[in-house]
Amino acid sequence: MAIVVNVDVMMAKRKMSLNELSEKVGVTLSNLSVLKTGKAKAVRFSTLNSICQVLECQPGDILEFQEDQT
Repeated sequence: MAIVVNVDVMMAKRKMSLNELSEKVGVTLSNLSVLKTGKAKAVRFSTLNSICQVLECQPGDILEFQEDQT
């Protein structure tokens, strides 16, 4: 089971670069990159809130639960 981060999908839909999202959200480029690649162990609700505001989406548009395919 895993939580999949779809920030890159929403960024593509909004035609927004990682640099632009970083500036608008107020999170470092490296931290957003870790989140975007799915390597983050946690995300603050305040960060998730800001990302959702900037990308005009819901948390469920960014985070997805997937069960293992075994």
